[in-house]
This record gives sequence, structure tokens and C-alpha cells, in this order.
Amino acid sequence: QVQLIESGGGLVQAGGSLRLSCAASGNTFGSITVGWFRQPPGKEREFVAAISWTDGLTYYGDSAEGRFTVSRDNVKNTVYLQMNSLKPEDTSVYYCAARLASNPARRRHEYAYWGQGTQVTVSS
Repeated sequence: QVQLIESGGGLVQAGGSLRLSCAASGNTFGSITVGWFRQPPGKEREFVAAISWTDGLTYYGDSAEGRFTVSRDNVKNTVYLQMNSLKPEDTSVYYCAARLASNPARRRHEYAYWGQGTQVTVSS
């Protein structure tokens, strides 16, 4: 079992930055991957980025567009999503998710554990 709690969402103006945090507890040892997804209003949940907990390899979806960076702090058991140059179309609920495997995964159904989500709103 892995428990995930996101934080760091909020309201920001276009061009601004936010850093989301995902605090993990439970079975955070061994080979797991933590991913970030987002769900814009009225749309499907989409893959944003993921990081392998053990070796730190990162993977990004098209929506990251080189503006987002995923990282981890193994001491704090926390994964971060640094989001820069935010646009109104980045407005979404952002979720972190975990899967008990180290290989990359971009599809929602490959992640077994989910946080409650944090709202990010970017104003124009």
C-alpha cells in the first residue's frame, strides 16, 4: 500500500510558477514509479510526468512541453512537480499516482495508488 498526499496548488497568473508536492508513505521502498497526471475541466485525465523512485529517471508527457520538471527527495519521501511559464490551459486538478514497478508508465490504469488531487488555476 502507498498513501499519497498532494499539496502546493493554487491560483497563479499566466507566466508564473508553482511547485507541487506529493508526500508518499507506506510501501515507498523498492521499485516504484511516481507519476503526475492532470485533469482539465470536462476533459480526460492526462499524463504529465513520472519519476522512478530508485534511480531518478524521469519521463514527460507532451503537456509538460519542457516547462515542467519532476524530481524527488528520497529522505523526505516526496516527489515534486516544478511548473514554470504556466498558461491558462494548464488549469487542472493535478494528481500524483504510484505504481509498484520501476519501468515508465503513461497510462492511468497502470497506476494503482492515487492522491486526492490539488487544484491549479492559471489566470490570464
